[in-house]
Amino acid sequence: MRRFLPDTFTMLLVLTVLTASFFPVQGTSAHYFGTATNFAIGLLFFLHGARLSRDVVIAGLLHWRLHMVILLTTFGIFPLLALAMGVLVPTILPQALYTGILFLSVLPSTVQSSIAFTSIAGGNVPAAICAASASNIFGMFLTPLLVGVLFSVGGHGGGFSWDVLEQIMLQLLAPFIAGQILQPWIGNWIRSKKKILMPVDRGSILMVVYSAFSEAVVEGLWHTFSVVDIVTVIIANMVLLVLVLCITMFGSRALGFSKADEITITFCGSKKSLASGVPMANVIFAGQGIGAIVLPLMLFHQIQLMACAVIAQKYADAAKRREAAKAGAETAGSPKTNGATNAA
Repeated sequence: MRRFLPDTFTMLLVLTVLTASFFPVQGTSAHYFGTATNFAIGLLFFLHGARLSRDVVIAGLLHWRLHMVILLTTFGIFPLLALAMGVLVPTILPQALYTGILFLSVLPSTVQSSIAFTSIAGGNVPAAICAASASNIFGMFLTPLLVGVLFSVGGHGGGFSWDVLEQIMLQLLAPFIAGQILQPWIGNWIRSKKKILMPVDRGSILMVVYSAFSEAVVEGLWHTFSVVDIVTVIIANMVLLVLVLCITMFGSRALGFSKADEITITFCGSKKSLASGVPMANVIFAGQGIGAIVLPLMLFHQIQLMACAVIAQKYADAAKRREAAKAGAETAGSPKTNGATNAA
């Protein structure tokens, strides 16, 4: 049952939302806190760039067919499915929360959890590292572009903004590139200090969530949505995840990928990054109440972790059964066994 329990970070997210609900940051304090949050986000993406080994990227890019499938799923199929959910608005799904679902659909894949689940399931780990990393790099350009396209097509206002792209480049891409430039000198040290630097990763996300929900609470977030609205978003997220998992799993088989590559496509193609999504929302929807926009993403984050934990374990169990069957067949066909059979 432990796989179904929320992880530590999810519990911290819930605690942050509760804190913002009862003690929101406002006024001058909110201004200074927002400045500190922007600095923390820049540091987060600097560390992302410094961690990513260029050798891994070059080696992974050789498997271009796998990466094309993952990118197509992440930035193509996912948004189309979310756009189709627009038929639920406004009869079932509130417009503000549907905006959050549209936004999460155009986000890049996760990095840590995609690699972790791929490893547990026995997939192609080097390809997963490259695919998840490439998804986040491309996402800095594709996410704001797709937000503009989807919101225009769906009639939800907005459109592509060069100002937003410029802010993404300054706040997210520039620190990432700086980290990549310094990676040959500091990369190994940063990778070796993963536990020490983890508070920077998670702390920056928690800061954005606290700031976003503080603003949303001041504007009356919890008076706008009911429990039924939240449950509806959870169900919509589950349906979206199941559809993408089926498409990636069975689609990769139909395209002739190996079992290891199928696992990589399934986990990298079905994930959405909270670590990248919350900072991007802070930039793309600056000046708006982003609490309702990131709420579906936060819910999707926990749902995908629980679902993929179960699937990863099933892949691992199936691999063990195949290995046991193979070992049994080899034992049965060995000369020693045949000799004993003939003697009998």
